This record gives sequence, C-alpha cells and structure tokens, in this order.
Amino acid sequence: MTEPRTDREKRPATRAQIFSWSLFDFVNTAFYVIILTVVYPIYFRTIVTGSDPQADFLWGSSFSISMLCVVLLSPVLGAVADSGAGKKKFLFLFTALCIGATIGLFFVEAGMIIPGMLLVILANIGFEAGLVFYDAFLPEITTERSYGRVSGYGFAMGYIGSLVTLAVSFPFLAGGFDLQNAANVRITFLIAAAFFALFATPLLILVPERQRHERLTPALFASGFRLLWNTLKEFPRYRNVGRFLLSYFVYIDAVNTIIVFSTIFAYETLKMDATEIVIFFAIVQTTAILGSSSFGILADKFGHKKILNISLLLWLGITVIAYLTESKTVFYLLGMLAGVAMGSSQSTSRSLFSLIIPAEKKTEFFGFYSFFGKASAIVGPAVFGFISSNFNQRVAILSVGLLLLTGLLLLLPVEEPREHMRSSE
Repeated sequence: MTEPRTDREKRPATRAQIFSWSLFDFVNTAFYVIILTVVYPIYFRTIVTGSDPQADFLWGSSFSISMLCVVLLSPVLGAVADSGAGKKKFLFLFTALCIGATIGLFFVEAGMIIPGMLLVILANIGFEAGLVFYDAFLPEITTERSYGRVSGYGFAMGYIGSLVTLAVSFPFLAGGFDLQNAANVRITFLIAAAFFALFATPLLILVPERQRHERLTPALFASGFRLLWNTLKEFPRYRNVGRFLLSYFVYIDAVNTIIVFSTIFAYETLKMDATEIVIFFAIVQTTAILGSSSFGILADKFGHKKILNISLLLWLGITVIAYLTESKTVFYLLGMLAGVAMGSSQSTSRSLFSLIIPAEKKTEFFGFYSFFGKASAIVGPAVFGFISSNFNQRVAILSVGLLLLTGLLLLLPVEEPREHMRSSE
C-alpha cells in the first residue's frame, strides 16, 4: 500500500521549485553542448582519431552504443522509481556517472580512440538515463493546462545554459581544434562537468518528490520488472500512446542525428573554423530559446499536436536546404531556423506525451518515452556515420529527411485529449 503523502508533498510546487527544476535543463545542456554537439565531436574526429576515414562511423557508433544501453535501462528504471525507490535517488546516481565520465574525457589525448569512445558512452548513459527521472517530475510540478509552458521554460533555460557555457568556453576554443590547442580544448570538458555539478544541486535539494520512499533492494527491482511486464501486457489498451511513440521513435531519430553531426558537417563539409562553429551554435541556441518558450505557449493555446506538426515541417525544409547549400551564410540562416525547430519539437513532444499518458503510470511511461527516443538514436547516428564514411555527408543528410517525413506521417492519427483542446480555446 502507498504511504500517506505528507503536507509538504500535497502542496503545489512553488515558483522557486519550478525554477530549480528548470535549472537542471540549464545545466545538462552544458554537457550536451560541449560533449555531444560542439567541442568533443570535432576533438574526437580531428585529434583522437587523427581524421581517420572511419571517424564519422566511430563517433556515430559511440553515440548509438550509449543509446542501446539507455534503451535497456530506462523502462525498468522508470518502473522501479514508480515502485517507490525515488526519482531523486536515480537522478543523483546517473548525474554523478555523467559528471565523472566527463571529467575522465579531460585525460583523453591523440590516439586514445577506445578510451575516448568508452568514456563518452558512459557519460551519455548517465546523461540520458537521468533525463528519464528529470522528465517525470513535469506532471508533479504543474497542471495539465501548463505542461506546454513549463516544459518550454525548461528547454529555454537549457538553451540559455548552453549560451553561458559557450561564452565561458570560447577563450579555450579560439585557438582551433589542432594538437597545439588540444590541452585548452580539454579544459572545456572540465567546465561542462563543473557546471553540471553546480546547477543540478537545487533540484535534488528543493523540489519535493510526491511519492513514498523505500530502500533500493533486489525485491524492489523485481517489483520494477513486474510493473514493466504488466505495462507491456496492457499496452494494447493505450493505442494512442503507442501511435505517438512510433512517430516519436522515427522523427526524434532524425532530430538527434542532426544535432550529433551538425558541427562535424559544418567543420568538414563547409570548412567552418572553431570561431564560426561557436557563433553558429550560439545562433541555434538563441533561436531555440524563442522556439521552446513561445511555441510552448502556442501549444497550450492552439494544441500541442498542431504545433508539433509545424515543427516537423520546418525540420524537413531545413534538411532539404542543408543538402543543397554550400554557403556559410545560408548555413547561419539555417541555424536560426533549426534552433526554433529544435526548441519547439522537443518541448511540445514532452508536453504532448504528458497529456496522453495515464497519470498513475507517469514515471513508467516516461521510461517508455525515453525508451523509444533513445532506441531510435541507436539507428540514426550509426547509419549517418556509415553513409558519411563510405560516401559523403550530403548523401547522409537524405536519410535524415526521409526519417522526418515518415515521422510526420505517423503522427497524423495521434489524438490530443479533447478536454485539453477545449480548455485551450
């Protein structure tokens, strides 16, 4: 039986607690921008692998392997957390893993391909698995009518965090991604780890967890497996959720692949230098703030599915133009559009999912949300890396466009709850 909730747990979340929750988005992008998108991908490709012809495949495979591990973990962890082990406990453990592995990347130098791959795999496992529990706090800190706003604010804080991280890291990157500046580049890995440790703390201390707490025991893991199995058996009852997750599986694969390879594409195909790449990504993150916050409000007003459809159409147009362009100026303009599309698609996906899942299984279903999102990321980056390594990066972009179109078509039959649609009008 579930223990009675305390008065503290019954009280609605305060603005300070919602802000503390959003600070985790602020800081996890410090890891994301430095390790997964802007700095370490190019460092790995140019310094660690020495621009090996298979470098793109090695990088894509590292990301895909880490996602495979998260896929195997996330549904069970979500079920265990719903059993009573506590989201905060798991969030702390995986955050610590991410921070520790990120610090380890500081010691990866030229030729250390295997350590460079293993550490980024561990870091990304910690990062992505932690998001299962972070996302599951959303239904606890706000009401259904405000899912879009609060989700959007969280992503907006994340993009602000990435800009702050880039500003602090830029002096160490100005010298470029060569052997002479390699030590300075590695300092940014420590900056990312320090930011993560500092700004993740408020959520762990100030945001209440509205569930009972038990010790983590083998019996509790068994309970988690039972909950998972029961959810799998009941899944045919939740056809609308299933339709959304299938669509999400496809289109978020495309979005993740774009993010993981965007700076490598800029560096290798368009020959942008370190300063130009930092400026490009700053543009992306700035417009992503606009996309996540304003589109979150629009989603609450006009409907989450409608806004998500618009976001995916925008992504599709971006991939077509990226395939054709050879101009840095055009690529900067694409960065502006990509930021809006990224912010809106990520925030509205999370808020739409919050609306269509059963409240009593929120953490467990967010485990499936992570499961499908991360399972998709096993495929896209590896395929892109393979095509890029054996043909070229422009041809690889075509595979991304096909995924986006397929995901958009699969989203069409998904139904948004009518009561929410009426309250938005």
